[in-house]
Amino acid sequence: MIGNLRPMEIVLILLVVLLLFGAKKLPDMARSLGKSARILKSEAKAMKKESETEAAQQDASAQQAAPKTIQAAPGDVTSSRPVTEPDQQTTKN
Repeated sequence: MIGNLRPMEIVLILLVVLLLFGAKKLPDMARSLGKSARILKSEAKAMKKESETEAAQQDASAQQAAPKTIQAAPGDVTSSRPVTEPDQQTTKN
């Protein structure tokens, strides 16, 4: 939509904004808009970083919880059995 505006229309819009808000308030408005944009950007980065760390923790816990199985032949699920790790074996007396 902005690409369809001609230079004269853009100048007219800027003139109307200047008349509505005044020359003294425009720099303050631009400054507060810039601060808001920086805050929004930093919060978005923090949320993305937080979600990535949570996903990594969930992946790590899912990998640890899944039992390993040995299959007799590829695709043969009837003879598969769980495998115990050396540190998980029980000792018999």
